[in-house]
Amino acid sequence: MTTRRIDKPLPEEYPAYSCIYMDLMKDDGKVLEHLWTNFLDLKKMVLDLTEDQLNYRYAEGKWTIKEILVHLIDDERIFAYRALRYARNDSTPLHGFDQDAYASCSNANSRSLDDIFEEYETVRKATISLFLNLPEDSFLRGGAGIDYDGSIINKRTVRALAYHIAGHELRHINIIKERYLKRSLWFPRNFN
Repeated sequence: MTTRRIDKPLPEEYPAYSCIYMDLMKDDGKVLEHLWTNFLDLKKMVLDLTEDQLNYRYAEGKWTIKEILVHLIDDERIFAYRALRYARNDSTPLHGFDQDAYASCSNANSRSLDDIFEEYETVRKATISLFLNLPEDSFLRGGAGIDYDGSIINKRTVRALAYHIAGHELRHINIIKERYLKRSLWFPRNFN
């Protein structure tokens, strides 16, 4: 895979809540490599699960593994789009999205895992390609969101968006390991 160094963003380049994602990321400039290896690791981790395991909810109202995967795809598309806009020097505030509404409308549980991962891989390759080909000076450009009341929130730089995508995925990988794959009755192997 062709790669490019993208320095980890400083705390002032993203909203405070994003530290839960940024703190999971190495400060090695290899975010694009991590995006690819995280995708491969996640696919390997869930590929052999049964439909019951993929559709399991650890609590009422929580997402299934399939819903998490499609959520990761949705989130990546949205944050990559923001990165494109900001990289092209378009700082028009962008509305956020209701992740629970997206998940409930995703139809994820009726899809095959192969179908989900085919889409996931397509999106991931497009995201990596986007960040590989952006002008160097675009990584410090940024923009913000617009809240329901019209206030400006969640300012981010382009490089912070790349790290958000990767860190957000890592957070969900950890949640899958901790809340789904540690059910010893279902899983004879250890996913630590």
